[in-house]
Amino acid sequence: MSSIEPKGFSELKLVADKLDHKFSKLNLVKQALTHPSACGRNRIIADSYERLEFLGDRVLGLVIADMLLRNFPDESEGSLAKRFTALVRREALAFVARSLGLEKSIVLAKGEEESGERDNPALQADVCEALIGALYFDGGYATSQKFIEKNWLPLLNQDLAPPQDAKTTLQEWAQGRGLPLPAYREVGRSGPPHAPIFDIEVKVKGVDPVVRQGNSKRKGEQEAATELLDLISKNGS
Repeated sequence: MSSIEPKGFSELKLVADKLDHKFSKLNLVKQALTHPSACGRNRIIADSYERLEFLGDRVLGLVIADMLLRNFPDESEGSLAKRFTALVRREALAFVARSLGLEKSIVLAKGEEESGERDNPALQADVCEALIGALYFDGGYATSQKFIEKNWLPLLNQDLAPPQDAKTTLQEWAQGRGLPLPAYREVGRSGPPHAPIFDIEVKVKGVDPVVRQGNSKRKGEQEAATELLDLISKNGS
């Protein structure tokens, strides 16, 4: 199984610099960036980010709870719990990952790369948690705490409600009118094998279908959904 590999030591060092930590075990960074799909059929559990993600999730929760207690001394447990949920959920983690450009270094199998998995917020969140786990493993609690406080402090008072993407909006529009869910399909493909362009069609009952392009199936679907929503809006539907 072919995969998109990181650019050796230099790229791992670049990610480590973004985390603001000098790793004694740089291989932890590679592990935290590696999607299970890129490990091959005979993969070893420790080859992918999954175990480090498990650890990073727990470390993040502890640091965020501590931050909230110190920054909001007069708030009730209920209010703190709501803040906590917002700060440890996928949207916050993916936001931090993208703000540091971490998604660019994720190691994926070719199929996941072509399907646009790199742009998946859930994957970005998983990798961010795994990198927190790597920081803890390599430098201890204080190291991971420093990273989390630096990158989550600006989010303490922000509204981190998940963005409403075009596909979700179109689905809710159809459901609200008792229509079948939007149907997406690939109707064409162009460009070289290593950088294909996908032609994606979306259909909703009662509306003319549209076709739009994207450099991944996921992006093509989003573009098609956006165009169909524009068409619906113009027709006053």
